[in-house]
Amino acid sequence: MKAFIHRHQPAISLQGAVKAGLGGVLAIAFVALLGEASGSVWLMAPFGATCVLLFSVPASPLSQPMNVVGGHVFSTLVGVAAVTLLPVEWWSLGLAVGIAIAGMAALRITHPPAGADPLVVMAMGAGLDFVIFPTLLGSLALVLIASVFHRIPPRTTYPLELKGG
Repeated sequence: MKAFIHRHQPAISLQGAVKAGLGGVLAIAFVALLGEASGSVWLMAPFGATCVLLFSVPASPLSQPMNVVGGHVFSTLVGVAAVTLLPVEWWSLGLAVGIAIAGMAALRITHPPAGADPLVVMAMGAGLDFVIFPTLLGSLALVLIASVFHRIPPRTTYPLELKGG
């Protein structure tokens, strides 16, 4: 039971917590504004969870640009394929999420919020255009906003510097 209640996440200062929340506010508001201004959908629910990673744990491998953008695009493509080829049933929803998880792991682009993308796509009956709006452009916008935002003091390194591999 002790392991269950242990907090593995390092403590964060009040200033860091407020900055993380402010990052989420600004990122979602800005991407929503882009959607409003363009007349296209730039947001989807999993982007809220993406902001948790981008602004609260930016040093996580799961928060890095390739994981954010690649994970969302790949998982959305899985959802589009599933909704195109399969009936939307309990088993196809599970299958699509499982394929998205396995594919992200195999491609080394795991981004947990993207695991919800096939569900969103299948629930909406979305098509290939959903890969561009909101998935690709919205996730790119979030990464760009996070990259700029983390330069505001107290500065945070984001994205992480590339290492071999």
